[in-house]
Amino acid sequence: MTLVRIDNRLIHGQIIETWLPYTGAEVVVVANDELSKDALQQEIMSLAIPHSVTSVFVGIDDLSAKIDFLGSQNSGSVIILFSSCSDAKKAYDRGFCFASLNIGNVHYSPGKKQISPSVALSDDDEHCLKVLSRKGVELDFRCVPNDPVQVRF
Repeated sequence: MTLVRIDNRLIHGQIIETWLPYTGAEVVVVANDELSKDALQQEIMSLAIPHSVTSVFVGIDDLSAKIDFLGSQNSGSVIILFSSCSDAKKAYDRGFCFASLNIGNVHYSPGKKQISPSVALSDDDEHCLKVLSRKGVELDFRCVPNDPVQVRF
């Protein structure tokens, strides 16, 4: 199973305690341009991941190639994490296609509309998600695997 998720916290307890066991993922890929260049932050985030799970940090433009490489290595289940709706759309536009997108956590800030307890969207976020939905991506709004699936747009 592969999970593609937007969570502005990226690697944190919820990913480790709920999504890793649920997916059986052997690899966690963080697709984030800033983090892909910050070795210290990568090391800090990697400390939270069990030793049996590989962590990979990659820029958005390099994601498709990295996923193809992981697939050729028969890496099993993968979790791909984006920090924002715009990063997920950018990856999709650059060839990393996915059928389903879990929107798990997008923090509230002024100008955003709270659409669930853990997701607040700006107009730009809503536009990105609507574009992905029109391209056939199923949008799954839930924080943890046992939450009821909420599909919007």
